[in-house]
Order: sequence, then C-alpha cells, then structure tokens
Amino acid sequence: MQGEQPIIDRQFGDLSVTQLVVMAGLPGAGKSTIAEIVGARLGATVVSVDPIESAILRAGIDADQPTGLAAYLVAEEIAEKELDSGRTVIVDAVNAAEAARLQWRDLAERADVRLRVIEVVCSDEAVHRARLAKRERRLPHLEETTWRAVEQSLEGYAAWTGPSSALPRVTIDSVLSLGANVDAALAFIGS
Repeated sequence: MQGEQPIIDRQFGDLSVTQLVVMAGLPGAGKSTIAEIVGARLGATVVSVDPIESAILRAGIDADQPTGLAAYLVAEEIAEKELDSGRTVIVDAVNAAEAARLQWRDLAERADVRLRVIEVVCSDEAVHRARLAKRERRLPHLEETTWRAVEQSLEGYAAWTGPSSALPRVTIDSVLSLGANVDAALAFIGS
C-alpha cells in the first residue's frame, strides 16, 4: 500500500541500516545458533570462520600452518564485500584475541557501518559440556570441539580491556531461552 513503510522497517526499525554484527565467545557457547536465527530474521549474511578454516584444510594446507588466522582474513574479505554491497553481516567466530576484535572494528570503520558485538557465554558448565557432547558441525576437516579444547580456549580468551573494551558490546548468557537471547540480540542490534 502506498505510504506504508517496508515490512522490515516496521518490524525492526533501524535494523534495516547496514551493520557489522560480530559474535564472540567460547566454542559451544551458542554463538552460531543465535547468529543463524538473527541472520535469518534480518536477512543478513552470516560469515562463519569454522567452515572457512575447514575448507582451507580440505585444500591441503597443513594444519600446522596458521589456518585459523587465514580463516579470519578470508571472513574479513567476504564480510567487506557484503558490507560494500549494502548487506548487514554477522561474523560468527570465537574472537578470543584483541587483534581479532580490532580487526572487525577496523572493518566497520573502513566500510562506514555500525558495529555491534554480541558476546555469548554459557554460565552453566554442565549445560555447556552437554551441548558440546551432542554437537555435530559436519566440518570434516575440523575435529569436534572437546571440553578440554574449551578450557584451552578459555585460557587464551582475552579480557575485554584495552581498545576492545570500547566496542559496543552486550553479553548474552545462553542458559536463558533461545527466544529470549535472540530478542536480546535483536534489541541490541537495533539500539
């Protein structure tokens, strides 16, 4: 009907503005699930680092090479192209290190888009372990994440200090309902 706003504007307000949304958190915390649902709701492109790294390994690059770094760089290139095309992008990655977090800050600045960081935690260790135990990512060149790998990731997971502490960020606890977490993510993205 003439004079009406498009449906996306009526439902989500400023969410139709091109943005870079960065997921952060330990493996198995629930980042990918939230990213996929939020991406579908917003019509956003979800760029996940793990499938990229799996493809790098499938190409024959040795696992002793910096395949994780390469995957982040490939994700950045894909995200930049999508942002340049006016599409909102959700980056799904652990983002444990300050350098990774600042990589996305710098991309948002280059692309002149809003940045939102959604850190996903799981405050209940038993729930987190259970999720890992039943998780099947179907990434043949990456091993499924074990609880020991999560503990090692936690050891390397930098505190949000320094320049990354200034990034617009919300922390969501995935022991809450998925619906509540998706709503919280959407509210933060739209703020």
